[in-house]
Amino acid sequence: MPAQFRVLTYNVRSLRDDAAAVAAVVRSCDPDVVFLQEAPRFCRWRSKLAKLARECGLLYVTGGRTTGGVALLANLRVDVHDLREGLLSKHPGLHQRGVAAAVVARSDERLLVASTHLGLKAEERATHAAEVLTLMLRVPAPHAVLAGDFNEAPGAPAWRAFQAGGLRDLGPESGVTFPARVPRKRIDGILGSPGIAAVEYRVVDHPLVERASDHRPVLAVLQVPR
Repeated sequence: MPAQFRVLTYNVRSLRDDAAAVAAVVRSCDPDVVFLQEAPRFCRWRSKLAKLARECGLLYVTGGRTTGGVALLANLRVDVHDLREGLLSKHPGLHQRGVAAAVVARSDERLLVASTHLGLKAEERATHAAEVLTLMLRVPAPHAVLAGDFNEAPGAPAWRAFQAGGLRDLGPESGVTFPARVPRKRIDGILGSPGIAAVEYRVVDHPLVERASDHRPVLAVLQVPR
């Protein structure tokens, strides 16, 4: 049987809104892996990430300040190997961006998971998309998933660059994700390498989702071929 991984991507706005609501939303999804964007990255950021992980019933894996605010959390159901952190090129006057990545395993199937958050300027996103792909290619794994806040809609240059690099949009018919209260744009997504199939892919609707952050999270159950 192919292995399945339950993954969630979530821009949590540095936990500035309602951290308890964020944890409740994540727990309700019961993920194996959480891809975070705008994770805590300033004062006591490690302890804040560790606390969030505990409240979600998960473990902190990697990322935070050292990756420009992207991070990974994981469930004990999966084994975690080969942690990687990478910074993307810094554009003057703009936030530092990065990638938090790891290889997770279940039923002997290994999957590279990477979280990123692209910037607000189109030229920066185009540059960083290529850099993200380069960083991912350095990690030996048979399959790969990239998830994050791409700050542009499907069909825009960064999405096309990821597709050209072998990462397919796993939820092309899914709903909009931003802003959380009255969503109008689909700028958060989960992409996968050839052979990965989304058994389930949906924008999460939860009673606390509007209190938790300005983004809605995206949940996918991914089937990884042997």
